[in-house]
Amino acid sequence: MHLISDATGETVLAVGRAAVAQFENVDVVEHVWTLVRTSRQIDRILKTLESSPGIVIFTLVNPERRDQLVRGCQSLGIVSVPLLDPVLAALSGVLDQPVKGQPGGQHALNADYFDRVEAIQFVVRHDDGQSPHDLDDADVIVVGVSRTSKTPTCFYLANRGVKAANVPIVPGVAPPAELLEATRPLIVALSQNMERLVQVRRNRMKLLHQDEESDYVEPDAVRREMAEARRLYEERGWPVIDVTRRSIEETAAAILQFYRERFGSLP
Repeated sequence: MHLISDATGETVLAVGRAAVAQFENVDVVEHVWTLVRTSRQIDRILKTLESSPGIVIFTLVNPERRDQLVRGCQSLGIVSVPLLDPVLAALSGVLDQPVKGQPGGQHALNADYFDRVEAIQFVVRHDDGQSPHDLDDADVIVVGVSRTSKTPTCFYLANRGVKAANVPIVPGVAPPAELLEATRPLIVALSQNMERLVQVRRNRMKLLHQDEESDYVEPDAVRREMAEARRLYEERGWPVIDVTRRSIEETAAAILQFYRERFGSLP
């Protein structure tokens, strides 16, 4: 699968992988071509296609480069898919405007870009319970016991411009007062299947070469820890998301849905 973009390639890569995920027993070799903006680059891609043929999925806005790639694929008998064409054509018709043809237009340094940068900086400052003094400035606070994917979820939210903090729920330790007193943010708890959580923690301890015989991974102790945490969530009325079979993206989407339901729109 050849994924070709005149920008960073994030869009074509995400869509290509999402599409492949719908098929079973398929091993995919990805050839990712980014910042493709010259005729010489297209020539190199076509030479590679001769020796490594495969479906071509592309996002190229320059009409000359697009035509060069499409003609080359046709001569080689290779299927090429212009990923954004149907969407751009529909929007052009609805908006009654021509497509401006600017590579990587979604990465322009606009207000949204700086909002994302600010949100990422906020996540870094408020990871794992740090800087609790301004928790009320967060859009979302993610809580949960250790190893329930709080940090990666917060970073994913930050890439959507959401200021997210995460606070660990530690057995036998009272949550910080700033968390319990926060009124502005949406507070969401992440949970996980006990057996899966123990497995994740054991793998983590092996990676760090730490003692695997502790309450941190002992099933009964973990079960008590999770029960204590759930009592807290119920007392506070915090929504709970089971992340056992969810990807980070799916967890973040569920959090954003909770946010929309509570506040009417995203931050």
